[in-house]
Amino acid sequence: MAVRFYGFLLLAVLLNGVYASRPAVNQELSNLFNELWRLDVNRMKPGIDYTISVQGRAGFVNQGSHVVLDHASLPLFSNVNENKLRNITTFSRFMKLLDNYERSTGITERVTPEELTEINLFLDAVLETQVMKRAHQYLVSKGKSSSDSRQFKNQLNLIWFHLYHRQRNTGPDSCGFEHVFVGETKSGTEIIGFHNWVQFFLQEKNSHLDYKGYKAREQDLPDQDDHVLNLQFSWHGVVKPVGSAFIGTSPEFEMAIFTIIFLMNTERSTTVLVNIDQCQMELVVIRQGRCLGTAYPKLLSSNSRHVGEHSH
Repeated sequence: MAVRFYGFLLLAVLLNGVYASRPAVNQELSNLFNELWRLDVNRMKPGIDYTISVQGRAGFVNQGSHVVLDHASLPLFSNVNENKLRNITTFSRFMKLLDNYERSTGITERVTPEELTEINLFLDAVLETQVMKRAHQYLVSKGKSSSDSRQFKNQLNLIWFHLYHRQRNTGPDSCGFEHVFVGETKSGTEIIGFHNWVQFFLQEKNSHLDYKGYKAREQDLPDQDDHVLNLQFSWHGVVKPVGSAFIGTSPEFEMAIFTIIFLMNTERSTTVLVNIDQCQMELVVIRQGRCLGTAYPKLLSSNSRHVGEHSH
């Protein structure tokens, strides 16, 4: 009897160790982000506004490799309703920002007066959305943002658009927006950042990007309705072994959730585990001083599979 008891005790300790290593779901942020999800009226609908083809599972590739086996002969995006994209103010103003940056780190960024105007117009449009208004309200309630909308706009501008040095011995060559939404290359051998579906679609459409397949656990196959994907691709001949992006979401939704995580934490690197819609994911935010270094989702499970897995 004693042997059986100690056996159960050892099993309990081992299981506890396994689950202790997994961060707990942040319920407060899960609730808030699901509220923002419901408010995201500009989100594009899978099968209606766009269609994706996930195809094959991508293989292992070393960082810096230029050679990769292609497990997806077709593009990721079969079609996207570009007219709808162009007629949604935040999307149309977002797309105007995508050609404002030097792709390679180490090259000093030059911001023209026209580009400053485009940033201002984009932030104005984002601040008009219910998604960012709710995010602002939450941050004010936590004492992390001013209730004054102009000061909040300046705060967003500093976090996302203030230029800084990503590579030493150069002028300011990067910013949070460029890294996360546009993507950069480092030393011509590495893709860094690039976590946005609209940029992915536009680069794929212009034959600058080649989708190589999805990345997922054996039992967790993605489908065309998933709003987060882990994926592999090449861009201007450089390979990203594992990338990730929300799919279909509006720029204001992505900016809102990453801004909240950025402002609610002070560590250089923060990872929160959240459930949004039917997906469980880690949201990673890394600081660059008072600015955003990078931010991206990492899909853990989709189609509510995690509900069954963790029901014990």
